[in-house]
Amino acid sequence: MTLVAASDVDNPLLGPHGAAAVFGPQKGADDAAVAELDGALTVFAGVLAGLAGREVRDEPAAGAAGGLGAALLALGARVESGAGLVRDLVGLDAELDAADVAVTGEGSFDWQSLRGKLITAVARGAADRGTPCVVLAGQVSVGRREAAAAGVDAAFGVADEIGLEASMADPAGTLADLAERVAPRWRR
Repeated sequence: MTLVAASDVDNPLLGPHGAAAVFGPQKGADDAAVAELDGALTVFAGVLAGLAGREVRDEPAAGAAGGLGAALLALGARVESGAGLVRDLVGLDAELDAADVAVTGEGSFDWQSLRGKLITAVARGAADRGTPCVVLAGQVSVGRREAAAAGVDAAFGVADEIGLEASMADPAGTLADLAERVAPRWRR
């Protein structure tokens, strides 16, 4: 049996490009919380090294999913593109062949989103077919040119419209409201 870690990020577990520093602020962590999280992940890295008999903290994807990547690597997993696996498993290409518009999203549509995450697989697949691709996100910090280069026609962020605090108070409800407001623009 083979253990596979499906990951679309190559972040290490710790440090300035690690799980806490990169993904913590996306989830609302301030500088103090990021430092505390990185400290806890340092302890976690030590435990994993002791169990696995090797350091995994600096391996690509160790910082994925808040450190779950490091645990899977310690167990001997091999890393594969999560976007590629999901694309195959859900039959994304066939769905895009039949779609009039592709809608995809992420909590924070930022520079990390453009580094091989599922959102880019959807956007590229849609662009290859001449199908518009719309991103709905909690926050959007990718510029229009960057988004267009990735195949995204438009991106909308809940926090951009109602503020971060309000969007975090009811993420599902505010995202549904955003989708309802945006949908009429993309109906054919």
